[in-house]
Parts: sequence; C-alpha cells; structure tokens
Amino acid sequence: MKIVILDGYTANPGDLSWDGLKAFGELTVYERTKPEELLERAKGAEVLLTNKVIIDAEAMAALPDLRYIGVLATGYNVVDIAEAHRRGIAVTNIPAYSTMSVAQMVMAHLLNITNRVALHAEAVRDGEWQNCKDFSFSKAPLIELDGLTFGIVGLGNIGQQVAKMVQTFGMKVLAVSSKSEAELRQLNIRKATGYEQLFSEADVVSLHCPLTDETHHLVNRERLALMKPTAILINTGRGPLLDEQAVAEALLAGKLYAVGIDVLTEEPPRKGSPLISAPNCFITPHIAWASKAARRRLIDIATQNVAAFLQGKELNRI
Repeated sequence: MKIVILDGYTANPGDLSWDGLKAFGELTVYERTKPEELLERAKGAEVLLTNKVIIDAEAMAALPDLRYIGVLATGYNVVDIAEAHRRGIAVTNIPAYSTMSVAQMVMAHLLNITNRVALHAEAVRDGEWQNCKDFSFSKAPLIELDGLTFGIVGLGNIGQQVAKMVQTFGMKVLAVSSKSEAELRQLNIRKATGYEQLFSEADVVSLHCPLTDETHHLVNRERLALMKPTAILINTGRGPLLDEQAVAEALLAGKLYAVGIDVLTEEPPRKGSPLISAPNCFITPHIAWASKAARRRLIDIATQNVAAFLQGKELNRI
C-alpha cells in the first residue's frame, strides 16, 4: 500500500519519527507540496496525509486509488468532506492533541502583556537598570490578574483548560458556551447571557470557538466598542474570528489595551496585516500547537487513525 504525506515538515521538522506509518506500507514523506505538485506526488496513493494541502473534488477525481485522507490537524476545511463521502473515501482528523500547549500559549500571551518580561529583560541587557537612579524601574504598566474577569468564547477542551489555568491566578471566569448554567457552575464558571455581557464585563477576552459563518469576524467594531479600554484580547483560535482592521483601529485609538494572537487571516501574512504594525499587538506565528509533546501526540494519533482504518474500524472519522 502506498502512503504519502504531502506536507510533513511543520509536524515533524526532523526531531520526531514517522516510523509507525512505515509498518503499513510504502511511505513517502514530502516536507512541502505545492498545489501543482499534488497530483503527481499523490498518484497511486491509497492513503494520503495532509496538513494544509487542499484535497478538493477535482483532486479526488484524479486519484482513483485514494481510499483514505488523514488530516494532520484538528480543523479539516482543507478537504471537500461531502465529495469524500460521496466517493467512499474515509477522512480523519486529530482532535485534542494540542490542548495543553495551546492553553499554555494563551497564558504566555496573557503574562507577556501584563508583565512584559521580555521588554524589561532587554532593558536590563541594554544597561538601563545600571544607569537607573532608583533600585527599580518599569517601562510598561504591570497588571495583577487576581480578581479580574477572564471571558472565554467557546468551552471545548482548550477553553476549559484555559479556565482552569486562569482560575489559579485568582481570575473570575465568564463564558459564552452552549453548556448549561449547571454544567458551568460545577467548573466555577459564570455563564454569560450573550456576547454583549461578555465583551462589556471581561478584562480579558480569549477566543476558543470554531470558525463558522456565524463566528467570522466575531470580534468586530460593534463588539470592540463594548470592551473596556483597559481590556486585553487573545486569539489562538482562527484568524478570521477577528476583523483585523477594526482591532488595529481600536488599538491605535486607545480603545483596547493590548492584543495577543497566534493566528492571522492570511498565513503567512504575505500581503501584510494591519495588526503587524498596531501598537501593543503581540503576534506569534501560529505556533501554539507546535510543542514537541503536542507534535508527538499528533503523529501518534495519525498512526492510530490509519491503523484503525486498515482494521475496518472508525477512529476520529469525520
């Protein structure tokens, strides 16, 4: 059986192993695959694994041997699911592999904004402390989290883990969630009546909902206008959850204190983004998922998915 990984580099830049998949057949791993290279590289493959390479109806029609598509991520919008179902092609994804790593990145952005450790450490390196008249100095406001309200949109695995983490800092959690008030009460979380309450009351808003037609530009001018000028916005979900222009304008106007994000609407941002040059906006390059531990889990689950498929079982099937 021919197995092809189309874009394996981000999951495994060389510090992990694909050997588990080799047990199932002839494995070929490409670091990256351009759209025009897809059909030639996938020709004859029964099992195809992709992260960002798009497998659409046209590609499936040109690959008659294809029986299985494994998405090396949680989101699976790179595959035409309806067409795969029509053709009897199994599609799987990798759920919940990066929960702890993404939650940790939320905390990294939050603590970076409230404590600015890197800024102060660099100032010390540049000699500012040595030349200071006082025993202590600060280059940015230092914000204590205890007692502040942390608003969460979406209480899936990651949202719940973030809630646990911020609660250890003494923060009160308010959430927009489909879960009942009774369920949230058990988690010591207050259920918001809707977006208006959450955006107006929260000192920090963190997004953990899927990207859908309803959540596209969830954070827009109207909701930004509800936020406190001292509020912090964090997005480790999907870039288009934000109206990036509106967020940049809010930062420039001082209507929003700071933003920490790991995702943009265009990735990489080859056409630029208004957020890149916006004040008090801290952007990491979509790496919240990419700790070695999380990537190892991703590969392990991908291997288990293929094994289950070959045994006629359904595991993480979409």
